[in-house]
Amino acid sequence: MGIEQIKTQLEQVSEQIDDLMMTLLRDAVADGATQRPEAEKRLIRVRRSVEKAVSLLDGLNVE
Repeated sequence: MGIEQIKTQLEQVSEQIDDLMMTLLRDAVADGATQRPEAEKRLIRVRRSVEKAVSLLDGLNVE
C-alpha cells in the first residue's frame, strides 16, 4: 500500500467522522439539547488528528 492510498483512506475516515458528528448534533437537537454533545467535541479532536496525519504524509516519498 502506498502513501497516496493511505492518504485517501484517511481522508475517507475524516469524512466519516464528519458524518458521525452531524448525526450526533442532529440527534442532540432532536432530543432538545442546549449544548453540543461531549462526544461531538471529542470527535472534532479525532478529525483534526486524522487531518494532521494526512498533512504529514504530503510530500513524503517512501519507496
